[in-house]
Amino acid sequence: MNLDKKLGREELLDRAGTLRQRISALGGDRVEIVAVTKGFGSWALRLAAECGFQSVGENYAQELKAKWTELNEEQREAVDVHFIGGMQTNKVRQVAEIVKVWQTVDRMSLVQELSKRSPGSSVMVQVNLTENESQGGCHIAEAGQLISLATSAGLEVTGLMAIGPQGDAAHIRAAYRELVQLADDQGLHHRSIGMSNDLEIAIESGSTMVRIGTALFGDRPTR
Repeated sequence: MNLDKKLGREELLDRAGTLRQRISALGGDRVEIVAVTKGFGSWALRLAAECGFQSVGENYAQELKAKWTELNEEQREAVDVHFIGGMQTNKVRQVAEIVKVWQTVDRMSLVQELSKRSPGSSVMVQVNLTENESQGGCHIAEAGQLISLATSAGLEVTGLMAIGPQGDAAHIRAAYRELVQLADDQGLHHRSIGMSNDLEIAIESGSTMVRIGTALFGDRPTR
């Protein structure tokens, strides 16, 4: 995969400004933006931090580990890495010292591995709002139990995360609002929902964190 398609600083600043205007227009000034740098080189991590994005999103353990070696200590301290892809338990150890927030906790075996390799870490429970099992996430009816198990294992559960379902705006909105209601019921602050193509619906539904890649960095190279 070619990770070297670089974006200029001024262009990213322009895109960032447009994105923040979109979010502000929805009253989402307190919504956190995770700049999704997966699929791009280590330059994207550095550039995101330079343009005011402290939180960056990565999906693949091996790719993240390789990028991290290309950053110096100051650059590493400038970003908080959110892992937003499916995580195999045998890959946790590779990036345990890099990841700040694990957003895709969806099963007990992963809870156990994180408790072992990254004790006390900040996590979100991923809920599957789609009919596509390949997208990961536990069933919404199982989320409460997984939250309790993660908390009992010493992890800090800060919120829920989900990928929006396919369909019309009403269908997506209903799914997001169900997740937001669950977060409220569980006393969780963060609702990591919304990406470049549906952030308006997500913010209107109660998102506190959106994961934005394409609107900032453009199309990713094909894996």
